[in-house]
Amino acid sequence: MSEKAEAAPEAAQPPVELAAPWKPDPEDEPAEGRTVKQGLRRPHRLHHLLSPRRWLQRVVFWGGAIAVSGIAMLFAKGAEYANHLLHVGIAWSPYLPLVLTPVGIALVVAATRHFPGSEGSGIPQTIASLSISSHAERGRLLGLRTVTGKIFLTLIGLASGAAVGREGPTVQIGAAIMHSIGKLIRFSRHDMEKGLILAGGAAGIAAAFNTPLAGIVFAIEEMSRSFEERTSGTIITAVIVGGAVTLAFMGDYTYFGHTSASIGFGDSWIAVGVCGVAGGLAGGIFSQLLVLFSRGLPGKIGRFVRERPVAFGAACGLLLALIGLASGGYTYGTGYDEARRIVESTEALPASFGALKWCASLVSYVSGIPGGLFSPSLAVGAGLGANLALVLPYAPAAAVALLGMVAYFAGVVQAPITAFVIVMEMTDNHDMLLPLMATSLIATGISRLICNEPLYRALALPFLKPQTASPRDAQH
Repeated sequence: MSEKAEAAPEAAQPPVELAAPWKPDPEDEPAEGRTVKQGLRRPHRLHHLLSPRRWLQRVVFWGGAIAVSGIAMLFAKGAEYANHLLHVGIAWSPYLPLVLTPVGIALVVAATRHFPGSEGSGIPQTIASLSISSHAERGRLLGLRTVTGKIFLTLIGLASGAAVGREGPTVQIGAAIMHSIGKLIRFSRHDMEKGLILAGGAAGIAAAFNTPLAGIVFAIEEMSRSFEERTSGTIITAVIVGGAVTLAFMGDYTYFGHTSASIGFGDSWIAVGVCGVAGGLAGGIFSQLLVLFSRGLPGKIGRFVRERPVAFGAACGLLLALIGLASGGYTYGTGYDEARRIVESTEALPASFGALKWCASLVSYVSGIPGGLFSPSLAVGAGLGANLALVLPYAPAAAVALLGMVAYFAGVVQAPITAFVIVMEMTDNHDMLLPLMATSLIATGISRLICNEPLYRALALPFLKPQTASPRDAQH
């Protein structure tokens, strides 16, 4: 056998990310390597522009991006209304959550069994779907039935007092919508297995936070962990179309308000190191606890969690209610309002807010209900920053709050670029770019000393082994 023949199998190995290699459309192959006759027969670029099939693909794709943005906006309004209903009940009686929260969480956990794949954040499911070769398994994680259940169960959880966010679920919803439109018209294999899913997830993040750049960065840094020219164009197009719809209906708003606080070079930069270390430690511990829990607890507690998930959910609900009472009602919900008050310095929250929100977010996630980590993590970080500002008087309190947000968020997700971009866009504060970047990198490094696996990657593993993993193991 010749050396050329021996080398062929090695060259044909598929890339690591996908179960099978992507093969380009013959129309897209370059003329180099063809015969002169083949090169002369290559369709002109004008053919690609005027091709009815390609225009139909574009229209369907744009329609999917519009749908992602529209559903994300409705989901956001639903989350606000659910939070409003909860606080109306608390105004009537602050002890209402002692009954409402355990019952509500238990009902959501029970209902989750009818929507497999709807548990937890939604980002691990989306990441896992990128590596699953089975269309049936990918459809289980990104089915429209699954994400429909996720929307309503997340809203019920928020109305019950859970400390979860809607951004992670919005990523799964966006990926599911874009994956589903691929069944309406023939897209390339690469788009079906990766491009559409990443585009939907990116559009979901961009619409949830009104942060188009963060959506693109998150899809590349966290979900894909690589940059591909062909995929990046698909992602950017989806974010542009979805972002335009959000801008048309919601206006050019900033998620956590606006602050002009900044840190100049000098003693104020001590806050960068202090917040980076503190946020990295808190975020790393949080992530490691979630990873350990997702793999199953030992002994009688672990058996109780596996065999009686509804009762465990009720116990978590009672604990959430007690945490909420201790905080004065500030730990319920996404944490959006509380973080905004800290950033804009409009209201002083209890000094215990950050620590209690950390506990509430942890308990909510391990309970097994649908819900994300983005908003609660940013709220925890804002509370951490507010506490650190008390011992860092030479830096503006609002600036330290931003550093705390980016530090804790980077410590949890270990995606440093996404962390500083999303905080910068959500607060419309470009003067803090360098301090945010430095804090994010420090926090990520500290977090990796505690949790050596990126959180979402670790939580995606059970979904890659559906035959051997129990539903409880795969909940996150």
